Amino acid sequence: MSEKTGTFVVTHVDGESAVLTDVTDSHVHTLSAHPDFQTDDVVEATIRAEPPMEVTWEVAAIHDRRTVPVERSPETPTKQARDLATDQAVGEVTRRERAGEGEVHVLTVPAEQTEQAVADVIDDDETVRRAARLGVDRVEIRADDGVLSVRYLP
Repeated sequence: MSEKTGTFVVTHVDGESAVLTDVTDSHVHTLSAHPDFQTDDVVEATIRAEPPMEVTWEVAAIHDRRTVPVERSPETPTKQARDLATDQAVGEVTRRERAGEGEVHVLTVPAEQTEQAVADVIDDDETVRRAARLGVDRVEIRADDGVLSVRYLP
């Protein structure tokens, strides 16, 4: 019987099942039942394939479960983020490790599309998956006139 331990993001939930996406390899696992998961929960768990066909999975153990809030901050991007944005073209992204844990992603967008870009980052499923991969507890978005700083924070 196949078994897998890892970190997963709950990408879909209905009354009878849930779908987990492994944050490391992006494999998708459909659960035949779920222990009250919510969409965007980050779950460290052991799952096992159900016999005989092993196309659905069951949760064998939950080691940790959390949510990762993705929020807009009233703060503007830091000077470092603004300086990085100055050196890149519209549409580019620069990734930097933070001192300690996490990352900062600096994106440049047309100034008139700044608010839409913030909304896109908040709505993007990959934002929570990336946070789970990095092992951080929250995502903070700072924005100002064509510059977004997406901060993956402990």
